[in-house]
Amino acid sequence: MTVSNTRPITPELIAAHGLKPEEYQRILELTGREPTFTELGIFSAMWNEHCSYKSSKKWLRTLPTTGERVIQGPGENAGVVDIGDGDCVVFKMESHNHPSYIEPYQGAATGVGGILRDVFTMGARPIAAMNALRFGEPDHPKTRHLVAGVVSGVGGYGNSFGVPTVGGEVNFDRSYNGNILVNAFAAGLAKTDAIFLSQAKGVGLPVVYLGAKTGRDGVGGATMASAEFDDKIDEKRPTVQVGDPFTEKCLLEASLELMASGAVIAIQDMGAAGLTCSAVEMGAKGDLGIELDLDTVPVREERMSAYEMMLSESQERMLMVLRPEKEAEAKAIFVKWGLDFAIVGKTTDDLRFRVLHQGEEVANLPIKELGDEAPEYDRPWAEPKTHKPLAMDDIPQADIADTLLKLLAGPDLSSRRWVWEQYDTLIQGNSLQRPGGDAGVVRVEGHATKALAFSSDVTPRYCEADPYRGGKQAVAECWRNLTATGAVPLAATDNLNFGNPEKPEIMGQLVKAIEGIGEACRKLDFPIVSGNVSLYNETNGQGILPTPTLGGVGLIDDWSKMARVGFAAEGEMILLIGAPSSWGTHLSQSIYMRNIHERVDGPPPSVDLDHEKAVGDHVRGLIRSGVATAVHDLSDGGLAVALAEMAMVSGIGATIGAPEESDPVPVFFGEDQGRYLVTIALDPQSAEWHALRKQQEKLGIACVQIGSTGGADLKLGEAHAISVTDLKAAHESWFPRFMET
Repeated sequence: MTVSNTRPITPELIAAHGLKPEEYQRILELTGREPTFTELGIFSAMWNEHCSYKSSKKWLRTLPTTGERVIQGPGENAGVVDIGDGDCVVFKMESHNHPSYIEPYQGAATGVGGILRDVFTMGARPIAAMNALRFGEPDHPKTRHLVAGVVSGVGGYGNSFGVPTVGGEVNFDRSYNGNILVNAFAAGLAKTDAIFLSQAKGVGLPVVYLGAKTGRDGVGGATMASAEFDDKIDEKRPTVQVGDPFTEKCLLEASLELMASGAVIAIQDMGAAGLTCSAVEMGAKGDLGIELDLDTVPVREERMSAYEMMLSESQERMLMVLRPEKEAEAKAIFVKWGLDFAIVGKTTDDLRFRVLHQGEEVANLPIKELGDEAPEYDRPWAEPKTHKPLAMDDIPQADIADTLLKLLAGPDLSSRRWVWEQYDTLIQGNSLQRPGGDAGVVRVEGHATKALAFSSDVTPRYCEADPYRGGKQAVAECWRNLTATGAVPLAATDNLNFGNPEKPEIMGQLVKAIEGIGEACRKLDFPIVSGNVSLYNETNGQGILPTPTLGGVGLIDDWSKMARVGFAAEGEMILLIGAPSSWGTHLSQSIYMRNIHERVDGPPPSVDLDHEKAVGDHVRGLIRSGVATAVHDLSDGGLAVALAEMAMVSGIGATIGAPEESDPVPVFFGEDQGRYLVTIALDPQSAEWHALRKQQEKLGIACVQIGSTGGADLKLGEAHAISVTDLKAAHESWFPRFMET
């Protein structure tokens, strides 16, 4: 059959598809002829950054991806980690940045829908979601509109689908003015002997289309997500998908029922590049060809072309290779749930990807080259610039108490309650901690004591100042936040958000950040089991801050011993564990320097991974033994902000001393790493306290009693006391005021 071509391929058309001249030349060599218009679209979809990772593959291979508990690492829809008793946790984080800037509600909503499908396509029931959101300056004219739309989209989809949003991040910076970031995380539970993969197996087997009908929404979405923005960004609105969470809920239930029936050989979510990517990946992974007949694809619009059907990113759809003898049973399940079920093709033994439409063959391509052998670049990169340390005699002064109130009432450190109260954080009835603490915690159904903890972390300003240190710090903070609940960190997923990799300085940020992430993950036994790379996050040549987001998962054996952030009672000792002798010294790149004095000079804090591991393991031991009554890790804003957060959660004040002859500014606002605040109810004269001090001395872990809990005020050294009521008023004021302005 002759391959049909209905549209001439011009240099302008090639460029419009995001393909370089040398990439088009490779297409000509692979096909031995000029591609059809449909084939050009297929190559564009499969060879863009979003699907092929062509600029990052070399460096992603350096990350640790295996471990004692890892069942499935990168390469599938999501990672899988063993949690014992025949159960596993399935999780991943993925970006929906460009769509969310163009159309914030649907962009964010379909980002949530896509990551949920990645999880339940593996055979897992979703139990938790998080989101990491980065917006431009608060006074930028689009920021409030984008915040409102994105938050509404995340809540609208997640709440309707029925998954609790248990944590996340919201940051503001001018670098995101023209390119916000929406990183969505989801986790689910499955049985270790019932994991489903996307690798097709067997020749002549039916390829089945499941879920919602195909429309024209999202056509070219993956290609759009792999390009810079310009002033014509609104013209890309048709490339944004439209989601329906109620259909997705039906798709979840139908898929899990179908998997339990034994009908599924392989299954793949139709995400980026839709039918094209799902079919090619299934065939290429299984060393099989795929033949599709588009006349059998369920559509919701008339006269759709082959090009549109192959590149549509309509939501709530999946592709499956089915056991033929189970066809009737499988179809009955999907009909029962009101979803489409159609046999749209078959597996073949010739390693070709064939697409038929209206009696013509509109594509006939080598499937391995499309799926497994996309272009891979070793792009030139430049070492990031270094920063001189901040001199101690160059530290600007400020009133400690007034500064704390100002920081708590600003966009960086104010309460995110306005955001997370729009999410259903308690649905399914298993949430043990609401957002706002160190990590979200969810009970594992079917177990009396077991729980999972989830955290999302990165400090982009650190990554800009030193991507290597910033990458290490993102991992270490995620690991600390899980540890602070009492969880053993199991594994992580990453979402690497950067600018244009064709610029050596941007590529250098990516290379060094991955280097730092890899080193930290190896040292902390925290493998990367899934992830996503989002590049070309630029508008008119202005790139975002390098933002390698880490999403981590930890296991709590007994959630009755789980630690919380808020002070537990009055009259308890407050310990600072893991700090230098002066409690805090590092101010460069701190929130204090940036927000109070508008200075961003100097390097970020160093990260001693041996120190992180030793201190974290010790703190986790205090939680498990029941000695620790409250725990909080120190991060943005340093000691003062961490103490204020513990006081605000509990409504209990504290009195804190200060190291003698130390400058109080770095003591209270330094952002040194590897530190925890821990409260204990021990008598300082007791044998238990002395035994604890001996243990810490033996381990070489610094621990100092810095004060005690009690009263209605927070008193920091010589600074004037601040009532907990005033702290809360400052902390809760900014976001509602900003959104109501």
